Amino acid sequence: MSLPQVVFVDHATIPPHIHFPELPFEHQWVSYDETSPAQLLERVRDADIIITNKVVLNAELLSQLPRLRLIAVAATGVNNVDIEYCRAHDIAVTNVQGYATRSVPEHVIGMIFALRRHLMAYHHDIARGEWQQRRQFCFFTHPIGDVAGSTLGIIGHGTLGQATAELARAVGMQVIFAERKGASGCREGFLPFETVLGQADVISLHCPLTEETRYLLGADELSMMKANAILINTGRGGLVDEAALVDALLSGAIAAAGVDVFTQEPADQHNPLLANIDLPNLLLTPHIAWGSDSAILQLVQRLVDNIAAFHQGKQQNRVV
Repeated sequence: MSLPQVVFVDHATIPPHIHFPELPFEHQWVSYDETSPAQLLERVRDADIIITNKVVLNAELLSQLPRLRLIAVAATGVNNVDIEYCRAHDIAVTNVQGYATRSVPEHVIGMIFALRRHLMAYHHDIARGEWQQRRQFCFFTHPIGDVAGSTLGIIGHGTLGQATAELARAVGMQVIFAERKGASGCREGFLPFETVLGQADVISLHCPLTEETRYLLGADELSMMKANAILINTGRGGLVDEAALVDALLSGAIAAAGVDVFTQEPADQHNPLLANIDLPNLLLTPHIAWGSDSAILQLVQRLVDNIAAFHQGKQQNRVV
C-alpha cells in the first residue's frame, strides 16, 4: 500500500525562515512554492491531502481527484475551496483560526496611528526637502490628531474584531460594533450599520467575504462616514469598492485609508489603489497584517495538528 501523498501547492505563503513541523505519520511530501491554474491538476492528481492557502480548488478540479480525502487550508478563509462539492463527495476541509489575534489588531492600530498622525506624509515631506527649506526646528504641513478619545467602529464581531476592540480600548479608544448591513433589528451590544458609519472616527473591517458582504462599502456607504474618518481594511479586498474609496480620498469625503487586502492579489497598476499610491492619506501593505512570526508559527503548528488529527480519525477545526 502506497504512502499517503501530501501536496502543498503554495508553500511560499509561509516565509522561508519559519520552521514547518514534520507530520507525525509516514507520508510522501510534495511542495511547490506557487502553483498556477494550468499546473494545478498535474501536481495534485495523486494527492490524498492538499494543503492550500489561496490556490483555488473548484468543483471541476476536485472531480478529477479520486484519491483526495482532505483539504487543509493554511488560513481562516475557505472561499477558495468549493465547500459544497466537498460536502457532497466526502472530502474533509479544515482551516486555521485564531492564530493572528495579536498580529492583525497590532497592524490595525499601527495603521490608525500612522494615518491619524500623518507619519508617512511627514516622512515624504522630509524626503522632498520641505523641512530643510524651513527655519524652524519643526514644521506642520499636516494636522496631527490624537487616537485616544476617538471612536472605533468595528464591522465583524469574530475573534479578530474582538481582539482589535480590546487593543483599541487599551490605547484609549471607544469601541462600537456594527450590526449586519440591512438587518431589521440590532443584537445586544450592536448599533445599526449606518449609525456606526456616521459615528465612528475610524472604521475597521473584520468580516468574511461572502456574496452578502461583497462591496459592503461603496460610494454611498463612504459618504455616510465623517469627513475626518479613517477606513482600515485588513479583512478582504472585496469588502470595499476600491475605485469609490479612491474617489472618497481625493474628494475629502473621508480623511484617510489603510488597506492590507485587495480584490486581486497581488494587485497591479490597474488597481485604483496602486494607481494612487502616492496619496499622502493612503497607506498600503501587501496582505501581511496576519503575518507576524509568532502568528505564522501558530498557524503552521495548528495546520499540522489538523492534518494529524484527521489521519487519526479525529474531528478538529473541520469546516466540512
